Amino acid sequence: MSPRPADVRTRYADLRAAVEHHGHRYYVLDDPEISDAEYDRLFRDLVDLETKHPELQSDDSPTQRVGGAPVDAFAKAVHRTPMLSLGNAFSPQEVEDFVRRVERLIGGVAVYVCELKIDGLAVSLTYRRGKLVRGATRGNGFEGEDVTAELRTIQSVPLTLRGVETGLPDEIEVRGEAYMPKQSFARLNEGLEERGRTYANPRSAAAGSVRQLDPRITARRGLQTFMYAVDPPGPARTQVDVLGFLEALGFRVNPHRREVSGIDEIQAYLEEWRDKRHELDYETDGVVIKVNSLSQQAELGTVARSPRWAIAYKFPPEEAQTEVEDIVVQVGRTGAATPVAWLAPVVVAGSTVRRCTLHNEDEVARKDVRVGDTVVLHKAGDVIPEIVSVVVEKRLKKARPWVMPGNCPACGADLVREEGEVVRRCLNPLCPAQRRERLRHFASRSAMDIEGMGESVIDQLVDRDYVEDPADFFSLTTEQLLTLDGFAERSAEKLLAAVDQRRTVPLPRFINALGIRHVGEHTAFTLAAQFGTLEALAAASEEDLRNTEGIGPIVATHVAAWFATEPARILLDKLARAGVRAEIATGAGGPWSGQTWVLTGSLENMSRPEAEERIRALGGTPSSSVSGKTHTVVAGPGAGSKLDKAKRLGVRVIDEPAFLNELAQAEAPLH
Repeated sequence: MSPRPADVRTRYADLRAAVEHHGHRYYVLDDPEISDAEYDRLFRDLVDLETKHPELQSDDSPTQRVGGAPVDAFAKAVHRTPMLSLGNAFSPQEVEDFVRRVERLIGGVAVYVCELKIDGLAVSLTYRRGKLVRGATRGNGFEGEDVTAELRTIQSVPLTLRGVETGLPDEIEVRGEAYMPKQSFARLNEGLEERGRTYANPRSAAAGSVRQLDPRITARRGLQTFMYAVDPPGPARTQVDVLGFLEALGFRVNPHRREVSGIDEIQAYLEEWRDKRHELDYETDGVVIKVNSLSQQAELGTVARSPRWAIAYKFPPEEAQTEVEDIVVQVGRTGAATPVAWLAPVVVAGSTVRRCTLHNEDEVARKDVRVGDTVVLHKAGDVIPEIVSVVVEKRLKKARPWVMPGNCPACGADLVREEGEVVRRCLNPLCPAQRRERLRHFASRSAMDIEGMGESVIDQLVDRDYVEDPADFFSLTTEQLLTLDGFAERSAEKLLAAVDQRRTVPLPRFINALGIRHVGEHTAFTLAAQFGTLEALAAASEEDLRNTEGIGPIVATHVAAWFATEPARILLDKLARAGVRAEIATGAGGPWSGQTWVLTGSLENMSRPEAEERIRALGGTPSSSVSGKTHTVVAGPGAGSKLDKAKRLGVRVIDEPAFLNELAQAEAPLH
């Protein structure tokens, strides 16, 4: 006799409740009540019951976390309110300055909250009537990528909110960090190592996992979350209340937060976690200090894209000792020969370092780095590996000073050090190393941004003679890609689609992608704003270029010379015949069009790159030098010779608050 429908529904409700309860105890609270085997049995029973009675299954069932079919692309997701970035403090003194600044503005703060800064990927989760309807990355703060299918595979992300109180708004947005635990990271890299495609650190692994087009891959990566904000905050009146409210709703919240009073208690918390953080199963690169009272947070408000009521203290860069196993020379896209130290693998600031650049032969001589030396290594900004010094007392007697070779390691041509240069160059235009680097640069994120066209793919394309110059990317075929390691029909189609999408790009990207010596992102924007089209830039004389605000004589010479060469004309013609074209960048005709702005001194409320990006978005041109043509100089603390020159020339000078006000006024019509 088969069970009655009512009995089946009761059994299903009980089983689902048990799976949700024990999943919450394990993945959110880290306090399981049953063994893994017992949980697996309950989960299998739930799957079996839904298989027999598919009418019972719903989208928010625990069994639906494994993800559906891969999506073709990520849609854009506009945030309910901007996901602000935090200002940074790199010393205890800067933290003290923050506290004084806050208390000067509002007359006193009774309580601050210190929270560990999780080194992961900022995400937002939107719930309607208690059910997860959207997950998104932070993106540019205003708009991110819709990664709902991927985030719902993370076990600590509730599909349905727990203990929803009467009066909770129909829609709320919860924010926090998706991260990869150290054990999951080690396991992932171990599996990827055979293919030579390991992640550099847990943060990049988390970001890469969330952005998988196939959510089933995300589900296997073992990601976790910590949430720290909710909008609107419901009954919460303080940040501590917010964290408690999130826990009540079923979210995973970091347990190591602390309420503190004043700078002494803040500094004690920072000191405690400077070394203690290494005991955690996840990476944390600092501490976030927040004003606890939400009403005081509202009173303090925000400046640009950062709140005045919070700051992120970054721990000092870690140092480690390791051995220099070799010093090799690598040749870049412009022929520059750079010495690179190959090191005995060592973990610094959360990732394994195996090599670091020594920049040039003078730098090697200045630090006297030799093969076999023990060196002190750190990461500049916790990102770029750098040799700080040599431990001379550990030097081997047989160690000899390193000497730059006279010939290119890739093609054998002479390495030439031109007058006034610190770098030696290979001047052979057919050098295979230069060709590879030019192709890598063309496809890179700051240039054409061809997704999936990484170094290993380009190396294979060059080795098989499929690609000689950047225009050849646009004539690749599925048949060719299927001969590469790691490619199947779908991955080949995906890469060809990514290439096809880049046939039209903003003019600054196109200029940067060409790989002209001394022309990077900043200079490419300047040239695009001045000349408007690629044809006009190609026809510009050296004098025209010199007369462009922000373009010096050296850059002008190299740009004019590049466009005058036969290889450049051939490449541009091939790109045109392949349907590749440049369009005017958005913002080129904005309210600040034709205006040159110079930033000098420090900025308190945003980074210099962010300020320059916002100037460009309004059509203006950021410049590093002051002249009579400069429209405005923004002078912050520490402004020096540029400020003096601006005053001598009668150039308009404003401070940072005035700059922020003018930005807001100019940007208002754009939103």
